[in-house]
Amino acid sequence: MLRLPFIVLANLYLLLATLLGAPFRMLAASHRPAYVRFRLTGDPPYRERRRRVQLGGNRPEPSDVTSVERLRESLELLAKDGRVKGILLEVEDLAVPAAKRDALVAVLTAFRAQGKRVVGWAVHVDNEAYALLCAADEVLLAPMGRVELVGYAAETTALGVGLSRVGIRPHFVRRGDYKTAPELFTSPVVSDIQTRTVESFLDERYADLVDVVARGRRKTPEEVRALIDQGPFSARRALDTGLVDALVSEASLPTHLGLAKAGDEETELEPMETYRSTVPFPPVRWKRLRRNPRVAVVPVSGIIVPGKGASGKMASADRVVKALRAAGRDRRSKAVVVYISSPGGTPLASEQMLEAVQRVARKKPVIAYMDRVCASAGYMVAVGAKEIWSAPHAMVGSIGVFAGKFDVSGLMEKLGVHKAVLTRGQNAAIFSMARDFTPRELATLEAEVEEMYQAFLDIVAKGRGRTKEEIHQLAEGRVYSGMRGKAVGLVDQVGGFEEACRHALSLAKVPAAERFEIMTYGGPKQRVNLLRLLMGASHAQTYALCPTALSFNGLGGAEAFEGEGARFDVADVVGRVLPADQWPFGD
Repeated sequence: MLRLPFIVLANLYLLLATLLGAPFRMLAASHRPAYVRFRLTGDPPYRERRRRVQLGGNRPEPSDVTSVERLRESLELLAKDGRVKGILLEVEDLAVPAAKRDALVAVLTAFRAQGKRVVGWAVHVDNEAYALLCAADEVLLAPMGRVELVGYAAETTALGVGLSRVGIRPHFVRRGDYKTAPELFTSPVVSDIQTRTVESFLDERYADLVDVVARGRRKTPEEVRALIDQGPFSARRALDTGLVDALVSEASLPTHLGLAKAGDEETELEPMETYRSTVPFPPVRWKRLRRNPRVAVVPVSGIIVPGKGASGKMASADRVVKALRAAGRDRRSKAVVVYISSPGGTPLASEQMLEAVQRVARKKPVIAYMDRVCASAGYMVAVGAKEIWSAPHAMVGSIGVFAGKFDVSGLMEKLGVHKAVLTRGQNAAIFSMARDFTPRELATLEAEVEEMYQAFLDIVAKGRGRTKEEIHQLAEGRVYSGMRGKAVGLVDQVGGFEEACRHALSLAKVPAAERFEIMTYGGPKQRVNLLRLLMGASHAQTYALCPTALSFNGLGGAEAFEGEGARFDVADVVGRVLPADQWPFGD
């Protein structure tokens, strides 16, 4: 009951602020906008981030969508106002996964079901952004705009011949024909297995794109496939083929929506915060004596590594384990969701995280959720949860092991560099880059990789309630989409992030609530050098790096693999990394 006085004082303050501001909002009510502008850009999180006090720095534009949750709340408020006709949704540089796109589409669909209009506008859109715009009543494009509706492409690379020409010889041992990550460095050409695996994901993503566009634009799948084969589209061609409804410049948007006279470029479309200033008594988030249910979220984002992960974009064992312990101690959080977006990592770190997940799972329900990639060591972490949830097109599995090194003696010879390897112990220089493996070293490494693979099978079999032989039939590096993973038993449910959180609360026997809170545990992401990770292994310590976690951008995918934690391409061979900088939910 010590909380009661603070609740009373906080609500009294909110009440006074609302009442004192009401007269001013009443005066502004006559200027309430008929259309409210929202700008969707980048990869907004599922849930609102807590704002920290900062001096300087960039602030979002007033019309920016700062989270899927905030957009839903805003549209629910607008839907209740008879004076509001709809919203203008401006899409720019969208970079959301398919699962988050579906969550945004659901929010827009619910708004339209209340009799409101959604008008989409953009200057330039790719496949995913256009698929989102198809959820609008009307799609507008700037006169100089473009629609890059071209389908999906994924480029896979084989560097074996190129590395040999500069005197670098990669030597890797792998367990599983489908564990194709080392082929990036060892193979002269892309293997048939790699090609078939990538094509299976291309087929799924392409079918999804055709279905979404066909439903949104009221066309047959055959018509959509024919249009995709004609892309990309200039603004005029997009209009002629029915991909957009009109070409409208930004200055002419108010006129097009009936908010201004032709030629009047002074009228602007107002953002949500301006709308709120015209509502005499807007919704107030009263402080409740009984708090909303809370779900703890622990992100495992990036390559999984042991220790603190002093450098690189990594999910370090120390940070994740501490976050899991904190989530387990949080009495308010009745359930935990482990959000995994990782192409894999080392067995030591993943087993540490697995053990921490299992400890928390003995106290409260734990759900593992993925909407991008959860492969290899990342999947090992997931099997410690009570249930595994996945987005339909997330990449799951890659149960397999590989390890190895690069022999740069040929390169050093070309450069005139001499290096002598002196040892005490027959395997002391097993990971020296100055020479190849000796037969004894190779046999030792192969035995260690086989032992790791068998341990991996044991862990997954126990976690999934299957036999080791059953898991082996699904393993050897095979990669599945979320839908295919559910069909073979590697995934329990296919759904969205919010659904997974609500299900976690239901497992905790928390009564269904309209609202629940999220508390995120875990530190910021870092940067990683893939080459350093592969070459710096002191043991056979790489389960990971799912080779087909590709970026489908319509014009060409990632050269090798991509996850939430980091995007890798051929430039990694010289140590360059292209980082991602958006959390999938509030922190």
